[in-house]
Amino acid sequence: MTDFIDFRTLERPRSPNTYLLAAADMCDHAKADQPSPHYAASPEEVFQSCRRIIEARKNWTLLGADPAAHKLRFVATSGLMRFKDDVDILISPPSEGTSGARLAVYSRSRVGYSDLGANAKRVAFLLSKLGQDGLLS
Repeated sequence: MTDFIDFRTLERPRSPNTYLLAAADMCDHAKADQPSPHYAASPEEVFQSCRRIIEARKNWTLLGADPAAHKLRFVATSGLMRFKDDVDILISPPSEGTSGARLAVYSRSRVGYSDLGANAKRVAFLLSKLGQDGLLS
């Protein structure tokens, strides 16, 4: 079984080679670089869309998927230097009394101090694809 990260207890390193997208109440010990968008679709639909996006990329390898918990984990491999970056995704319901879903994504480099924006670009790509799927509210 894949060891998914716990967004609630996530602590980020001091190095600028990570990127976190999450709602403020999803992480107790880490500040997000970008807040989570709200999706009109259910957590199950967003999970399936994320999974399809990951599996369609030749340089992204799905390591684990937990449909019941709406968690995904994959490795993204860069083209030229073949650097590997780890990415965890959590899809959760929004706050009490509303429908839809929200997303947490933590992308981080395994090596190096700076990622030259690679993790932010990866998260932006994922959000763009989800938007193309018509899931945003």
